[in-house]
Amino acid sequence: MDADVELDTTVSGNAYLLHTRTRMLEEFRSPLADDANVGRVAIVTGGGTGIGRATARELARTGARVAICGRRPEPLEDARTELEAAGRDVLAKPCDVREPEQVEAFLDAVDERFGATDVLVNNAGGQFAAPLEKIGLKGLRAVHRLNVDAPWHLTNRVAERWMIPNRRGFVCFVGFSPRRGVPLMAHSSAARAALENMASTIAIEWSKYGIRAACVAAGLIQTEGMLQYGGQELVDEYAKTVPMGRAGRPEEVAAAIAFLASDGAGYMTGTTMVVDGGADAWGIGTPPPPPAPPPE
Repeated sequence: MDADVELDTTVSGNAYLLHTRTRMLEEFRSPLADDANVGRVAIVTGGGTGIGRATARELARTGARVAICGRRPEPLEDARTELEAAGRDVLAKPCDVREPEQVEAFLDAVDERFGATDVLVNNAGGQFAAPLEKIGLKGLRAVHRLNVDAPWHLTNRVAERWMIPNRRGFVCFVGFSPRRGVPLMAHSSAARAALENMASTIAIEWSKYGIRAACVAAGLIQTEGMLQYGGQELVDEYAKTVPMGRAGRPEEVAAAIAFLASDGAGYMTGTTMVVDGGADAWGIGTPPPPPAPPPE
């Protein structure tokens, strides 16, 4: 995603843009009422860091009781401590969502603590950057196991246990934006595209049970995970391909998810909400690669 698009190069223009973006970030405050999700129980996978942690925080702030899981106990404990210090009701339990036995143990713990679950946010995911020709079947399957198989299984189990019997629920999948080909991410882009189709199919088939579903396609978001791909310098370079000229905040994605879970989005289902600063409208802002030299 190397950029060939220049931002305003004037000193005054740069100063204005920097001031505006800094102010927007510092002043971000969710507009949702603090009782928008009162009475709901929400599960957030990958809830110890990044978008997942911000989503757990926003759902809890708007009144939901929240259960978070993830593979690493340390971030989960940090998130639990933060939420409990704010007076929120939260359950944090390590769980690898790829493993059915661990999923079942986690859901048992949720049931014991909170009872029925109304909201499921399938946020956990992961991938590795690699050229298409270097991604073998093993690598493809590993990415799809985490990004497609795991949310498929968890969604079905949550629906079977609570949402279908209770005739209510909301399922969210966190996907990718731009929703086009993404260099070095062919395997994960394909997986995330499957989530959009999954959401739309749930909206059709499970509407009879009062279950809604949506995908939130997040663009360049300033998270720990994003920084692992090349640090702040790479994030800043990617930001040049975003019409709004900056990376998004996890809280901006979280606010969208919390809104979708609330009654305010009660007539929204089977769709994708894009939170990416205009990146999907722009494309990926990169030219095609030059022709490869002939083989020797």
